[in-house]
Amino acid sequence: MSTTRQGAQGAVRVLLAHRERIAWHHHTFHQFIHPLRGVLQISTPAGDWIVPPHRAVWVPARTEHAHRAYGATDMRALEFDGPVDPLGSAQPSVLAVTPLLREAVAALTDDTGLTAGQRRNIERVVLDQLRRVDVLRVHLPLPDDPRLQDVMALLREDPAEPRTLAELGRAVGASERTLSRLLRDRTGMSFPQWRTQLRLHHALTLLAAGASVTETAVACGYSGPSPFIQVFRGAFGTTPGTYAREDATEGAAGPVRNGEAQVTSRD
Repeated sequence: MSTTRQGAQGAVRVLLAHRERIAWHHHTFHQFIHPLRGVLQISTPAGDWIVPPHRAVWVPARTEHAHRAYGATDMRALEFDGPVDPLGSAQPSVLAVTPLLREAVAALTDDTGLTAGQRRNIERVVLDQLRRVDVLRVHLPLPDDPRLQDVMALLREDPAEPRTLAELGRAVGASERTLSRLLRDRTGMSFPQWRTQLRLHHALTLLAAGASVTETAVACGYSGPSPFIQVFRGAFGTTPGTYAREDATEGAAGPVRNGEAQVTSRD
């Protein structure tokens, strides 16, 4: 991992290798995290957020979190003091990144020799964009009930697992009705919604690693590319093929100076 820090407000660029991790930590400031290239998984005790290019995640101050990269990832992060909170959210949120916001973040995190006045102007653009940004529901909640955790462990191990909730319930010693009620109570999702979210998260990591659309569809439990493409487009506004091509061509990494870094590992 290599890190560059720009400016007093904390504009940071971090290059992460495939499957590289940033260990659990928290900040006293809010953080806006955006991968110009690659896919980031942001984990908290409450669940996971998957962040592809054209998306970002807002991490409120003092939120325990960890990062994991899928594909060579060019991560950009902006830091905001506690009173500067354009989202006002107590939980992490995935955000749609407009082209203007993307370019502003890139300018602040690149070593471009900005003057103090230029930097302040761009920071105002970022704040204005964040006040009107769309918040997306791509959170994968991880409930604390042991029965649900057992079911979810089976699905996370193999997202293509075809068993119904009733069949999975028999495997963990709980009824379908109980599991369905618990899932609604703890996550606000139905079982099909949760499984679809899990499969979409898995799909993004596979595409970032270079898997084809067909390979990804099969690995995520779809009968073929067509139903997978339909679900993917509904969630992300683009097809998986287009997403993979854009990820491969955008955000090529430039030179980065060594700087401060969290402890990381790769597996």
